[in-house]
Amino acid sequence: MITGGSMGIGYACALEAKRCGADVAIAARGTDELEAAAIRLRDGGAGRVVAVATDVTDPTAVRALFDAAEEIGSLTGVVHAAGVYGPIGSVPQTDPVAWLDAVRVNLFGTYVVAREACARLIRAGTGGSIVLLAGGGAAGPFPNYTAYAVSKAGVVRLAETLAMEMADHRVRVNAIAPGFVATRLHQETIAAGPEFAGNFYAETRERLEKSVPVEVAARAAAFLLSATSASITGRFVAAPYDDWERWPEHSEEIAPSDLFTLRRIVPRDRGKSWQ
Repeated sequence: MITGGSMGIGYACALEAKRCGADVAIAARGTDELEAAAIRLRDGGAGRVVAVATDVTDPTAVRALFDAAEEIGSLTGVVHAAGVYGPIGSVPQTDPVAWLDAVRVNLFGTYVVAREACARLIRAGTGGSIVLLAGGGAAGPFPNYTAYAVSKAGVVRLAETLAMEMADHRVRVNAIAPGFVATRLHQETIAAGPEFAGNFYAETRERLEKSVPVEVAARAAAFLLSATSASITGRFVAAPYDDWERWPEHSEEIAPSDLFTLRRIVPRDRGKSWQ
């Protein structure tokens, strides 16, 4: 089941899952775009497709989504790709209501979907995999995009924490940073202009010319949903850079460590002896 599945990274994840032979349920808020995506997916070969218009911040709607998804088979994996940029600008320039709404969609919505996914997978008793989309600002400061940055950092910590809570149930939880993918979010930066987007405006214009293919994140998501990654949980994957396909070869090193996680840096981590 894939949220944000009507376009961009979510749709690419659905397409890759379908290519791998999975039945797919997709969700998004926009009904027209969602149905158009479902038609394209159904034309793409074997495997069933169901599409459900869903507000991921509404627990009742998310419960109905999972009910509909389970009508085509047992749930084995979830990719949560739904998200928004929210207000662009320095903190004094942003509208508090819009700021909170972005956090509500990006972080609370992730919690609502992950909560329902965990409950269903625990009840089924068969294990499974949950992949949460993080992104820009999760691993470092992202000026003029505070709502997006702090919510995505929260998504990573949610993934790490859920991975520990779900370990006994054989439910794995990981987060993906997809890299600079040319999606509708970046058009919002162009529309905001340099007054609000700051230095990221020029960076966006430049990077849109050599952006990361959307398929990179989709392949990483499919990997994390597959049995090949059975030893990987609680990790933050930078899809374009982390050579994640080789992680199973290093599972004994990764599993007991803080590799590919968000952690506080103290002086001794940088070779300092004064603390």
